[in-house]
Amino acid sequence: MAILDILEFPDPRLRTRAKPVDNVDDAVRKLVEDMLETMYDAPGIGLAATQVDVHRRIIVVDVSENRDDPHAFINPELTLLGGRLETEEGCLSVPGFYEPVTRAEHIRVRALDRHGAPLDMEAEGLLAVCIQHECDHLEGKLFVDYLSNLKRNRIRKKLEKQHRMRA
Repeated sequence: MAILDILEFPDPRLRTRAKPVDNVDDAVRKLVEDMLETMYDAPGIGLAATQVDVHRRIIVVDVSENRDDPHAFINPELTLLGGRLETEEGCLSVPGFYEPVTRAEHIRVRALDRHGAPLDMEAEGLLAVCIQHECDHLEGKLFVDYLSNLKRNRIRKKLEKQHRMRA
């Protein structure tokens, strides 16, 4: 397994729409394992392939306290089932920033698991929010897109300054 580099906002590659996975093979399974290792190392509770510059429709999440309940969703399709929930969201691609975002509280996700088997599950609360957040990445959307232009630009400028200082 390997720790992958996570792209940071405002990197334009984060705006790339991910393509479906045609076949869940050993390469996809390895990517899932690498993504989980990267997510745990960061540390985070979700990661989309787009964030590691692989533009395939794959996300991983684990919202458990003990980090022992990993989920992989390949080609996820969401159905919003109801409720609204506002939570403070952060993102491994927008490090150090947390802002309130409102999302569906209850969802259904249909996908393939890491073995290529069909998966159909309902999720609520933090798990539902995390899955929606990661699926947004597959569409080239970031949580900062839910914020005002003023907040988004302020975050972009601060991260650009940090990138310049590291270079």
